[in-house]
Amino acid sequence: MITKTTLKELEAIARKAGDAIMKIYHAPDFEERIAVQAKGDDSPLTQADLAAHEVIKAELTKLTDKTLAELPQLSEESANIDWQERQQWQTYWLIDPLDGTKEFIKRNGEFTVNIALIHKGQPLAGVVYAPATRTMYSAAAGLGAYKNDKPISAREDSGAPTLKVVGSRSHASPDMQSYLEKLNKPYEMVPMGSSLKLCLVAESKAHLYPRLGRTSEWDTAAAHAVALAASAEVVTLEGEPLTYNQKESLLNPYFIVK
Repeated sequence: MITKTTLKELEAIARKAGDAIMKIYHAPDFEERIAVQAKGDDSPLTQADLAAHEVIKAELTKLTDKTLAELPQLSEESANIDWQERQQWQTYWLIDPLDGTKEFIKRNGEFTVNIALIHKGQPLAGVVYAPATRTMYSAAAGLGAYKNDKPISAREDSGAPTLKVVGSRSHASPDMQSYLEKLNKPYEMVPMGSSLKLCLVAESKAHLYPRLGRTSEWDTAAAHAVALAASAEVVTLEGEPLTYNQKESLLNPYFIVK
């Protein structure tokens, strides 16, 4: 469904959204522009979130493949779509215009633009762009996974004596600590913000990412596509594939990337 041409178009859209974010990131009045309001879950919403949202929303409708251009869009910044409508979708775009808003506010560079194509509950393609470092992860079923145009794959050093476990920089949880205590192998924690955590497993810079805390479907979908194309697994604690748009709630269950 996704060609190399379309994947390049998605990368270009993510870069354009990233440019809009970085314009605010480097603005002299940054402090005044970052706190527009709080979302329903009390997470911050900034002008950068909204600017990136508008870019992606418009640019997806200009894709060369008109079938893809006409697909419905579900974005974190326009998520109030009734379940009765949403459950009819077989294929749609799932977007987080600025993932890691807390990292953006801290100005630590660990935030991303996430665009995913979902088909029958699974991510078929995704781009994850970190504009502060100009790092682009992209992937599509049948095309493989890439970091800045170079192929990546998971599990390349699975025999390492120490397990590298990636975890959230801003969202620690007691469940995570309990999980780590049960590991039967020495481990090293690798803190990271945003969807970059899944990408670290996809490129073999981490072996394991247990997410035992709150996430929404738009937080994970694009990087999930990258992880799958890189031969990583993204499963629930019950060992089932993580899925999208299969229920009214847009919250993910706990999951493991390995």
